[in-house]
Amino acid sequence: MRSLSEHVNAALSRKIPERRLFLRSDTETRFIRLSPLAQIVGLGGTALVVGWTIIVTAVFLIDSIGAGTLREQAAREQRVYEARLDTLAAERDLRAEEALRAQERFATAMEQVSRMQSALLASEERRREMETAVSVVQATLRRTMREREDARRALARVEASADAEPVMAADRAADMEDALGFLVEALEQTADQRDVIATAAEQARREAEHLALEQRLAEDRNNVIFARLEEAVSVSMQPLERMFRDAGLPPERLLEQVRSAYVRPEDRVRPVSISTRGSLDEDGVESRANDILVGLDRVNLYRIAAERAPFASPVRSNVRFTSGFGNRRDPKTGRTRMHSGVDFAGPRGTAILSTAEGTVTRAGWHGGYGNTVIVRHAFGIETLYAHLSSIDVKVGDRVSRGQRIGGMGTTGRSTGVHLHYEVRIGSNPVNPMTYIRAARNVF
Repeated sequence: MRSLSEHVNAALSRKIPERRLFLRSDTETRFIRLSPLAQIVGLGGTALVVGWTIIVTAVFLIDSIGAGTLREQAAREQRVYEARLDTLAAERDLRAEEALRAQERFATAMEQVSRMQSALLASEERRREMETAVSVVQATLRRTMREREDARRALARVEASADAEPVMAADRAADMEDALGFLVEALEQTADQRDVIATAAEQARREAEHLALEQRLAEDRNNVIFARLEEAVSVSMQPLERMFRDAGLPPERLLEQVRSAYVRPEDRVRPVSISTRGSLDEDGVESRANDILVGLDRVNLYRIAAERAPFASPVRSNVRFTSGFGNRRDPKTGRTRMHSGVDFAGPRGTAILSTAEGTVTRAGWHGGYGNTVIVRHAFGIETLYAHLSSIDVKVGDRVSRGQRIGGMGTTGRSTGVHLHYEVRIGSNPVNPMTYIRAARNVF
């Protein structure tokens, strides 16, 4: 072995001569001989150390740059999300204000329609009375005209027999003239009454036409108001129905539960009755009004249900979505197992918020979940918040949506600081992202 190293040193000495390192002290001087092979080994080790140092430094720099980029991206996404939330809140308030104004206009229109319908019915009653009076006058006029013709014929017969009986004829002529004068006077009075009644009937006809025109204009305005109200109700209701349907909550059964549990009987919407004097709703105004009221009632019930179901995110800070719902590879054991919630990673102490109003049923250590808070909501729904570093509520507390219930941590069976969030219906876990995504276009 030694002869091999000597041969190697001899071969390398042509390129790399032997070096000596002198060490001097107060009493003596020593030196260390550095053979060519030792010099090559030393240079190689130094190169390896320098290369390793460069690689490690580059890795740290890349990690630092990547972390900064992720933080900036998360901050941008947070700002975009907050801006979208503000926009959606403003749109929701605008829709609610429009619906309120439309409801007020609808009530005013209903009052106008009721007054106009009453006036129209009164005008129709007066018109029928006028027609009856005109019929009576016409019948009297015809009877009077017949009597006048009879009198004229009688007068003609008397004048024909006047030559035979002059004295009797003169008496009869005088009687007939008196009768004829009476009849003429009666006819003149009847004609005057007929003219007055005809004038009144014409005026009544014009008033009826004017009222009919006003009614048609009111119906046109009502149709516009109804159309806008129906559109507002539809626009408000469709996102809510889609949200509950996407979350797996049947809308009709949900509304029935809300109506029976959270709405008092005296606060429920009752149908309106616009028709008067028992007349039928020929124009469909009453049915359309009741349909709109039913739609507004459904929107209100959806609003009550949305406030009591977990349609929100449990964190609003700068966090990362690290694990979804379903089967996954367990980070501890490496085996595939069911992950019954979703995970959000972020800084220790990040505020954890309740996703809906409810009652705290657990607040403390819960096996592998570590520090855990469980909140019971309406409709048999529960939410679970695990691995918390701190707990800010206690069992029995009533919490509202957005209220802080603890801080993010890594207690229990955890590999890092994160929140494990679950949604359960009847003790069965469901995908929480279904609720979070379903509410993105509503809240």
